[in-house]
Amino acid sequence: MGRAVFLKSADGSGYLLGGAMQHRFAVSIVTVIFCAAMSLSAEGFPSAPSVPSSPASPKPPVKIYHDRSIRDLNAIGNRNVGCGRGVGNWYSLDRQIAMGKSYAQQVESSSKLITDPVITEYVNRIGQNLVRNSDAQVPFTIKVIDSDDVNAFALPGGFFYVNSGLILAADNEAELAGVMAHEIAHVAACHAARENTRGQLINLASIPLIFVGGPIGYAGYEAAGLALPMTFLKFSRNFESEADYLGVEYMYKAGYDPNAFTTFFEKMEALEKHKPGAIAKAFSTHPQTPQRLEKTQHEINTLLPPENQYKLDTSDFENVKARLAQLENRRKVEPGPDQNRPSLRRATNKTNSDDGGRPTLKRRDDNDNFR
Repeated sequence: MGRAVFLKSADGSGYLLGGAMQHRFAVSIVTVIFCAAMSLSAEGFPSAPSVPSSPASPKPPVKIYHDRSIRDLNAIGNRNVGCGRGVGNWYSLDRQIAMGKSYAQQVESSSKLITDPVITEYVNRIGQNLVRNSDAQVPFTIKVIDSDDVNAFALPGGFFYVNSGLILAADNEAELAGVMAHEIAHVAACHAARENTRGQLINLASIPLIFVGGPIGYAGYEAAGLALPMTFLKFSRNFESEADYLGVEYMYKAGYDPNAFTTFFEKMEALEKHKPGAIAKAFSTHPQTPQRLEKTQHEINTLLPPENQYKLDTSDFENVKARLAQLENRRKVEPGPDQNRPSLRRATNKTNSDDGGRPTLKRRDDNDNFR
């Protein structure tokens, strides 16, 4: 049976298609390294053009770049968006993969994964298509977590998890792809490694005598700094903004309507106001403020040449969403062992019984009324 695809045209219409002196010297050196890292951590990310303050301002023209920078759409996959090793990034790709694998094991040991092959194949297919249209330099492993939280997160090295609650909250495939593209961008730009490098440099700058402990002491400090996977889920505002920027590029490159990204987060903002706590905490660490949404929309309007048509929705998305809803309803209906429901208990005072252990009614002696 053919797959239906909903395409959105540029005019808004749509149709259905199928991370003493020696002391002073140490402080000076670390300070220089720290300042350099602060500069390099944002290298490659262009300063955003000012957003027009007046709604009546004419729509600015789209500018095409061919400089292999972060703004060069044709160079996606062949440009450096921040993963180069140096003062601002101490982690090789192999090391990031090893760290991500270790933390992925922790995530999966404490989470329930969706194993339905139709759902997992679909989500993996959407994600891998976005990865192919990104700057990612590592292979991605994509799985679905059975959770009502509207959330998705990617660990270093491409270990990517999508909550079922996110799929159910999306109105179409383009909205789901937008959130997934944002998380893929964090991995593509090595934000976890750069963020963690920055954090270590800050600590080193404030406590330069950490070097006195030697390699063994520093290794222990490093391990302590990487104790929790949440370290890789909280990024600076600059990195979140960069992931917005790259994410809309990736979904645009994959053929999706980039406006679906801002549409989804506007909807989530309204949902959080109406129902506080509906959004996962990790997902709202750096919420999509009106300023961020406005900035992203301006970047869409000025950096992405409009296409004649975009992919907005597919029948596969609707089928997977319906399948997840069925699993969700079944989970809510099926009684759990801890639910407080009345039950019959087998009698244990008789061993030789012909009733097969079934519950029986015992006639009460009328004389009991006079006791």
